Amino acid sequence: MAQINVAELFKQTRRKLKLNWIAGLDGGFNSLTSETVSKPSLALIGHLNFVHPNRVQVLGCAEMDYLQSLQTTEANSAIKNLYSTDLAAVIVANGEKVPETLIAAANSHNTPLFSSPLRSPELMDILNHFLAQAVAESVSMHGVFMEVQGFGALIKGEAGMGKSELALELISRGHRLIADDIVDFFRISPERIEGRCPPLLQDFIEVRGLGILNIRALFGDNSVKPTKPLDLIIQLEMADKLAPHLLDRLKIKTLYEQVLGVKIPKVQIPIAAGRNIAVLVEVAIRNHMLLLRGINATKQFTQRQQREMKKSANTE
Repeated sequence: MAQINVAELFKQTRRKLKLNWIAGLDGGFNSLTSETVSKPSLALIGHLNFVHPNRVQVLGCAEMDYLQSLQTTEANSAIKNLYSTDLAAVIVANGEKVPETLIAAANSHNTPLFSSPLRSPELMDILNHFLAQAVAESVSMHGVFMEVQGFGALIKGEAGMGKSELALELISRGHRLIADDIVDFFRISPERIEGRCPPLLQDFIEVRGLGILNIRALFGDNSVKPTKPLDLIIQLEMADKLAPHLLDRLKIKTLYEQVLGVKIPKVQIPIAAGRNIAVLVEVAIRNHMLLLRGINATKQFTQRQQREMKKSANTE
């Protein structure tokens, strides 16, 4: 499981969430290992199973009203219950006034305490979305990641097969580049893999004979995209190296490849002289779109063939 510390969380979300870091300044290195953001209403009255370590806890109107309704000793006890687990950070939402006892507890436990004028439901939605991506399980893969006709396609193949040249042709046909050579993939939900370009490689592509090209500068802002869900893997293979039994002319069996535990549909395209690979990639994407709609050309052809054979048998 990937991690992010509280200081990085503050740096990346402070403007959007209008965060003010008011206490626990020494806790910036606290790690967040879970994407869940909690509202610990019941934890304040002693149900500690509702507060989990290494998470962000949000205190909204209900929690602050409850604290303010308590006597001093009871309020101190409730705050002690809240901080008795290893919290990563606490955020007081809705512009609520932060009591001194909460500030003192944050400082003594080295737990960052933030305040925000945002309503707690909105704040939690933004934080959950951010943390789901920040702590997602990840893997780096070689290939070119493109958005082709709205679908995320990872083009794989051996070095020297022309993947970058293919990407360049696809870009010239109006499709978009996410990453060339190295792609970082993150599992942001049980069935969703998202591909991102490493910051160092953003906008760039290397083409043999031309060197490093800045795609954004050459083709405009609409030719690149920072992230895209992975929908299809396209494997380029030299046709003369493929065994005859691997060239399934009817494509009856659907191929898949596991990426971070998620099955991703896969298409194998043989490379040979004279083949327009860019067109084949576009058609592979279009055919994948039809399959998602339940339209399978192979099955349609097979059914038509069986009907014709049945007719021929009945006329004999």
